[in-house]
Amino acid sequence: MSIPIKTPDQIEKMRVAGRLTGEVLDYIGAFVKSGVTTGELDRLCHDLIVNVQQAIPAPLNYAPPGHAPYPKSICSSVNHQVCHGVPGDKKLKNGDVINLDITVIKDGWHGDSSRMFSVGEPSIQARRLSEITYECMWKGIAVVRPGAHLGDVGAAIQRHAESNGYSVVREFCGHGIGAAFHEEPQVLHYGKAGTGPKLEPGMVFTIEPMINAGRRDVRVLGDGWTVVTKDHSLSAQWEHTIVVTETGFEVLTQSAGAPAAPAFITL
Repeated sequence: MSIPIKTPDQIEKMRVAGRLTGEVLDYIGAFVKSGVTTGELDRLCHDLIVNVQQAIPAPLNYAPPGHAPYPKSICSSVNHQVCHGVPGDKKLKNGDVINLDITVIKDGWHGDSSRMFSVGEPSIQARRLSEITYECMWKGIAVVRPGAHLGDVGAAIQRHAESNGYSVVREFCGHGIGAAFHEEPQVLHYGKAGTGPKLEPGMVFTIEPMINAGRRDVRVLGDGWTVVTKDHSLSAQWEHTIVVTETGFEVLTQSAGAPAAPAFITL
């Protein structure tokens, strides 16, 4: 496996793409409310990315091998949808929880991030799942430094999720990112510490755990994209794009409106 190392100039371009990605998530949160469709959220994000940011929504027409082109500009995964939910005409209702996944291309470089949002007041279960998943992402981020192993990231996430009674989705993972949407390495959200490639300064990848309230098993719906829990249990996901620095890590997609990092993190 050859993991690309980004130059300082390339990392600076990724900072710009990451900042724009975070700003889309900052913007769209105010529109997540009862009666709004995920298709409307998609259109709002698309217009901001294309017309204001003068950038490109990476998911639109993205077609990995074996898939038809993705038809929308964002992914919107509601309740038991795990990831890659396709925006449509279904209206959000009070109590729903939704993950919005944004990837922006600016000047040829990608930024990729996702957040959980609540429609009205979430259930205690939904709130706790989202909070623990957010902590899982940061548990993974916190171990990123030169000389650490990729397996350290997955082990930290899996330990925190399972110790809180949740399960980790295994079919989907984080990934390297740069001029391409998906590069090496694959960043598993489970695994064994001390295994996998060693991290080096200049590596850039996403950490994006998908955590289920029930069993980890998932299936893909007939649209070929939307992934759901088999047992219909709630699922949550948070995502940031990370660069390995000389002394640790930098979060490229953190923005003014992003939730604060947990207390166990020192930025």
